[in-house]
Amino acid sequence: MNPMRELKIAKVVLNIGVGEAGQRLAKAENVLKKLSGCTPTRTLSKSTNRDLGIRLGMPIGCKVTLRGEHALKFIKKSLWVRENRLPIYCFSKTGGLSFGIPDYTGYKDESYDPDIGIFGLDIAIAFERPGFRVSRRKIRSNRVGKSHRINADECQEYMQKKFALEVFKV
Repeated sequence: MNPMRELKIAKVVLNIGVGEAGQRLAKAENVLKKLSGCTPTRTLSKSTNRDLGIRLGMPIGCKVTLRGEHALKFIKKSLWVRENRLPIYCFSKTGGLSFGIPDYTGYKDESYDPDIGIFGLDIAIAFERPGFRVSRRKIRSNRVGKSHRINADECQEYMQKKFALEVFKV
């Protein structure tokens, strides 16, 4: 097989959207720090919504980005929570995978903490091939060619081989 056609996981992003600043956001940050071992970054609102009480630039969530071996270990733990089964609609047409975990206590070593409460999280996985840096580099950046892009079938096949994931139709 051509080494330029091999898929790899570029990054894994863990996200908890709280919708408000304050103590709930601090608890969500503790959950992400506990699960990933990394310091989370706050996400800010991009618009004002008076009905929800959200102002422009207000912190409304937190996220952590994992790469490399740490990301692979976290994917294995997260798929264990979902019993290594995901529906087909979790895969995007452009080569991404995203799914949710309804409660952080589903992980093996986690137990319910009454001080924190119950928080779910979203997990987004980005795939790439060698050569995708062309689209991100600063000098002479360009688009990735049509034949080199990733589709949902390739992502499903990669996840089935690497993580023994079962993909089912709803």
